Amino acid sequence: MEEDKICIPRYKSEVRGLDMNHCGTYTIETKRLLLREFMVEDAEAMFQNWASDKEVTKFLTWPAYTSLDTAIHILNEWTASYEKPDFYQWAIVPKNLNEPIGSISVVSINEKTQMAEIGYCIGRPWWNRGITSEALSAVINFMFDQVGANRVQAKHDVNNPHSGLVMKKCGMKYEGTLRSAAVNNQGVCDVSIYALLKSDR
Repeated sequence: MEEDKICIPRYKSEVRGLDMNHCGTYTIETKRLLLREFMVEDAEAMFQNWASDKEVTKFLTWPAYTSLDTAIHILNEWTASYEKPDFYQWAIVPKNLNEPIGSISVVSINEKTQMAEIGYCIGRPWWNRGITSEALSAVINFMFDQVGANRVQAKHDVNNPHSGLVMKKCGMKYEGTLRSAAVNNQGVCDVSIYALLKSDR
């Protein structure tokens, strides 16, 4: 994260004993990447770089976009949601490209257990370059160090083991496989769960 930026809490849960400090989608900088809020102007890059590719969305829960209008609609929703302190949706932007090539977000939060679940996708030309794991590692650190999460988890279709390798590379521990527990573009599927606790670090 930018060295001069501190995550200032904008929301405090009323659940007794909870200390998650939601502060919204702050910009995070890594060696090769800038993780930032999406803008509506990112629609063309979003559509071309990953959202219209059926191979990218094969194991996701939303179908590949068939028109630029879909990207514009989604980005309008996301940009409006950035006002919410517990909304975390980052564009993955390589510094040498200066346009989004994928996204990473907190897809669910459990306030009572201080848990955040992360989901991500990235365009095919950038697969197998360590970019996704670099982004995931940065978001994990952000959720622990800035938001105050106690548990960060992620899951993947068992038929998409490469996603699990990303999780392992970031130090997440395999906790098990849930049979017929989710639905994606391939139908009902088994999902493997990986997680990291603050105490594991």
